[in-house]
Amino acid sequence: MVYEQIVAEQKGRVRIVYMNRPERRNALSEKMIAEQISALKEADVDRDVGAVILSGKGEAFCAGADLGDFSRMGAKTAPVIHQEGMDSTELFKMGFKMTKPLIAAVNGPAMGGGCGLAAMCHLAVAGDKARFGTPEIKVGIFPLVIFPLIIRAVGQKKALEMAICGQTLSAAEAAEIGLVNRVFPMEELYEGALKMASDISDRSPLVLKLGLNAFNTISDMEVNKAMDYLNTLRVIDFMSEDFKEGANAFIEKRKPVWTGR
Repeated sequence: MVYEQIVAEQKGRVRIVYMNRPERRNALSEKMIAEQISALKEADVDRDVGAVILSGKGEAFCAGADLGDFSRMGAKTAPVIHQEGMDSTELFKMGFKMTKPLIAAVNGPAMGGGCGLAAMCHLAVAGDKARFGTPEIKVGIFPLVIFPLIIRAVGQKKALEMAICGQTLSAAEAAEIGLVNRVFPMEELYEGALKMASDISDRSPLVLKLGLNAFNTISDMEVNKAMDYLNTLRVIDFMSEDFKEGANAFIEKRKPVWTGR
């Protein structure tokens, strides 16, 4: 598919999806949101893709919502505003829907919705000059749609502090609170992200799918119910062809050949 505000590249078994509005610091337009959803869905069903990286072209990861769109909000009706919100919400749900690992490579400022995208991804790495924040409060907006993602990433009190103070965090501070997994020197960011994604893409696609299912499903479960649910997934894992192949490859000291079954 041809995109206007997204660029997709294939590196081995890794699909890199770039937001491509550098002149607008990759602000989230309606078109970009729709194209991101399409590109991520396309990568998720492609058998040649084992992991996906989300990043931004230019000097920013994503500046969040386009304030130009906000300036026209007063002319819109409530049903239109609600529908546009539902459309953008679909993008922020992609981390829960994807069956392949999604890694944010934060190459610059990740503000508002951009911070939400980093939190939405299963893993996140950042260049050491990257910045994170939810500054919407300063223009009279609470980061409502992304708030559950921020809470999930950093915990309730820190998420609330970020939202009501509008503070900006350095990459090191984002790593300290759990919003980012690893920080690289900016010039090594893509090399580091690609190595992480490539290593992950060498794992069993079935087991990765089961793992993401477990991660997404049990977060709101009571612990005993979570254990029972995970035991069901364990049966599926242990009965899979990939488990047998992994065990045999280990014994035979060779690289496993996964079938995804």
